[in-house]
Amino acid sequence: MRGGATEKIWSGLAPMFAAAGHSVTMVSRSWPTQAEKETKDGVAHIRLPGFEHTRLLPVNLILDFIWGIRAGWALPDGDVVICNTVSLPAWLPWLRPSTGRVAVLVGRLPKGQIPLYGRVARLYAPTRAVASRIGEAAPSASARTRVVGYPIDWTLLSGSPPRSERPVTIGFVGRLHPEKGIELLLRAARELADRAGLPEWRIVLMGPSSVGDGGGGREWVRSLDEEFRPSLGDRLVWLDPEFDPPRLAKAYGALDIFCYPSLSDRGETFGVAVAEAMASGCAAVVSSLDCFADLVVDGQTGVVFDHRGPGAPSRLADCLQRLVADDELRRSMAAKGKMHVRRFDFAEICRFILSDLSELTGAGTKNPQ
Repeated sequence: MRGGATEKIWSGLAPMFAAAGHSVTMVSRSWPTQAEKETKDGVAHIRLPGFEHTRLLPVNLILDFIWGIRAGWALPDGDVVICNTVSLPAWLPWLRPSTGRVAVLVGRLPKGQIPLYGRVARLYAPTRAVASRIGEAAPSASARTRVVGYPIDWTLLSGSPPRSERPVTIGFVGRLHPEKGIELLLRAARELADRAGLPEWRIVLMGPSSVGDGGGGREWVRSLDEEFRPSLGDRLVWLDPEFDPPRLAKAYGALDIFCYPSLSDRGETFGVAVAEAMASGCAAVVSSLDCFADLVVDGQTGVVFDHRGPGAPSRLADCLQRLVADDELRRSMAAKGKMHVRRFDFAEICRFILSDLSELTGAGTKNPQ
């Protein structure tokens, strides 16, 4: 389906909750090809008009508030409601307690909202780094916080066929936005192109570029291509985003090295694309953000480089050179990384959440909404 990491996650978990015998309702944004109300795979869907993402945080917060009002009043009564919005968890326990205990997904580093969640029963943090920031923002919230990594379809992703020997393919999959370090990656690739004695290689960048889809804009991507095409030539490949899980798994399977050089110290919280690529058998290279610590152990399950300062492109180029040049090292790291992220398989995360909801409600998670 189309959507970001959160949409993918809960579209996958909801049918699993239903299959376990629970009554599940999803309230989400409406799309032209989808019914406003339907039941599919045991999940009741309510779809409401939503909004496009903008470049302006204040505007996005206002739109989040409006969306929260729409979603909050559309929710059915239940035992638990899991929210992925900023404002809704703050008022829902007060104004609509019949929806059940409120759990909130803290999918981004806190930006001042945590003290407003005094009546939220559970805060789900995707990494230890985010959980730590929650505790710093509101110490009383620490006891209500659980670390739950974002789930991935490890079984599907790990079935990628063996790769061809050449060229060695370096890839990025995600939003094509400046905060993702795309320009840094291309500068490193340009340095790599000047280094002699390397096997044949190429770099593939896949993802949405439009502002509405969270990208940096098509003009920005076009300017990058104009800047780096002369030095990279046919080595540089841009691909449209892929949202179909099997086709996306195939795209990951075509990569040897997955590079995620994010610069977003206050934006990244887990790295679903990194985990998915690792499950597909890619050797991972990531920037030194705290959020990646649960995924990539430097020198074991992948490579971590210092993304700060003017020397970052050269440091990244050094990391990429090691993996491009050394087949054995690349494959060894990829194999270790693949097994490391198996713990994030949907089935494992589903069991954890249902067990936690059972503890939260004291009623055997009989009816998570």
